[in-house]
Amino acid sequence: MVGARSICPTLVYEDAKAAIGTLKDAFGFTEVMVYEGEDGSVLHAELAHGDGVVMLSSRTNEGVFGKAMAGGGPTGVYVRVEDVDTHHARAVERGVEILMPPTDQDYGARDYMARDAEGNVWSFGTHAPGTAD
Repeated sequence: MVGARSICPTLVYEDAKAAIGTLKDAFGFTEVMVYEGEDGSVLHAELAHGDGVVMLSSRTNEGVFGKAMAGGGPTGVYVRVEDVDTHHARAVERGVEILMPPTDQDYGARDYMARDAEGNVWSFGTHAPGTAD
């Protein structure tokens, strides 16, 4: 992993361990760190993909962040990948719900969209946000 990130999506899950499994197995993320509570809940996890990182934890109603996210719904996260079709095939093999198959966009990118088991929408594509690619 290269340097600190200035923006990092943070998601909460009812079953954070299952989410970590999906991110690793179906979407190709790498586990950076996972801290568990005494009850086995995920207090904090970081998973990397390319030069990006997503943080996640088990849904709780404890602490400021937990209380703020208590009523939060699903979110959307975009991840840049080199080979959209191969990435998509991996997700399909692992039974992930596909919302949109690999599609060429008018602005020149190719991407697909999937939903994880708790409703978060993940988009994977060739567009590099913040550049004129």
